[in-house]
Amino acid sequence: MSKSLLQGLTKHLTNCSDVTFKPVRTYGRTGVLVYIPSIINTNALQHSILLPLREKENAEEEWTEFVRRMEEEVAFSIPGSLVEDPSQAADHVVMGKAVLYLEGFRAFASLDITQYQKRSISESQNELVIIGPQEAFIEDMESNLSLIRHKIKHPGLKTQMMTVGTFTKTNICLLYIEGLASESLIQRLRENLSSIQVDGVFGISYLMENMKMSRSLLPLFLTTERPDAAASSVLDGRVGILVDGTPTVILAPVTFFSFMQSSEDYYQNYFAASWIRLVRLFFSLVSVLLPSLYVAITTFHPQIIPSNLLITIASARENVPFSALSEALVMELTFEALREAGTRIPKPLGQTVSIIGGIVIGQAAVQAGIVSAPLVIVVSVTGIASYIIPHMELGLIFRLLRFPILLLGGTMGLIGVFAGSFLLYAHMASLRSFQTPYLEPLAPLIFREWKDTFFRFPSSSLNKRKRTPISSREPSRGGASGS
Repeated sequence: MSKSLLQGLTKHLTNCSDVTFKPVRTYGRTGVLVYIPSIINTNALQHSILLPLREKENAEEEWTEFVRRMEEEVAFSIPGSLVEDPSQAADHVVMGKAVLYLEGFRAFASLDITQYQKRSISESQNELVIIGPQEAFIEDMESNLSLIRHKIKHPGLKTQMMTVGTFTKTNICLLYIEGLASESLIQRLRENLSSIQVDGVFGISYLMENMKMSRSLLPLFLTTERPDAAASSVLDGRVGILVDGTPTVILAPVTFFSFMQSSEDYYQNYFAASWIRLVRLFFSLVSVLLPSLYVAITTFHPQIIPSNLLITIASARENVPFSALSEALVMELTFEALREAGTRIPKPLGQTVSIIGGIVIGQAAVQAGIVSAPLVIVVSVTGIASYIIPHMELGLIFRLLRFPILLLGGTMGLIGVFAGSFLLYAHMASLRSFQTPYLEPLAPLIFREWKDTFFRFPSSSLNKRKRTPISSREPSRGGASGS
């Protein structure tokens, strides 16, 4: 039986050239220690496993006591477990554990000395703040948990570990505060994650797509790379999902207004934060509707434009051979191409190419009579407005929605713009993120929640919190949300 265990393990690890089979001898028995050097802690291997085994090399009479300690999983100073299935033992090896086989023992000893390569904690690249913590999550789950534990020092902060992915076996952690997060929400998330059947998980999008409750372009999960934002959301009753290998945390449930808030709202004066929130909400509408309103009004309703402005627009479009709709579509697509090019090319050149390319192409297009100057201004303002939305996932969807509403405005006028806007609002009102209405507290209307939705009231008025699941409060502790 003992020999067949080793043969089974060896069979499962055939053609794995980075796996080390190190012969060992202890208590008069021979054995093999199996591990992958690149993903283990070599110091722990030497001092916590090999050294104790060498010390007992000639103590065969103590074998019975050693077997008893192995069965009780206390033979070594590091965490370990017994594994009887060779295939399961092979899984432990590729996960970074050292598997010990000893002749005459009924199972493998799996010893946890995992140590993956990881980068140091750095500042956030996508959720920048001027005032407030500068640290951000990294790809190591244990480090990310320590960043949150550093902010929430309470035994009520609970973690539940899971594994997803047939081949990657990616570790996932549910993070919540007992008594604040809804038990039904936790159970539903756990069931959804357990039901995911994929070959591998390499990012949060793999989970969000499989857990999506409804077919919608709009994001139903919030993501953040800031520990303070994640901690604040957990304090507000949300559940965080940490994915090993990803420097981003998923938060649920969320509302539309969650995407309109930034961590810095809670690090500056509440008057300034309230003003900035109103600016964000206004320009989020601008980013979706401005091009379609321009095309609809200039094409179908020029009578509502002041005479002097109408003359200016008409003179600017005098030599343009295209309709306003075609002109707008060309400019919007060009702007999207410039934005994507600025993202994909090397970082030192990206910003330069985006700015200079936009200026040169826009000026050349106006001088050539391909587009009009007013439309260049409209597209530029729209592009700037799309960057004001704090969370990229919503900003990207708004950039996409701009095109169908633009087509409606260019073919049906203001009626098309209003119809498209109404359909979008109706769709948003019908959405729910784990039973939380997407537009709460606007639909349904809950005025008491406006103090931290459209505005940011003083922290003293945000400290009162019921010990119940959230609806859409942001956040009730007055901490750094951005979530």
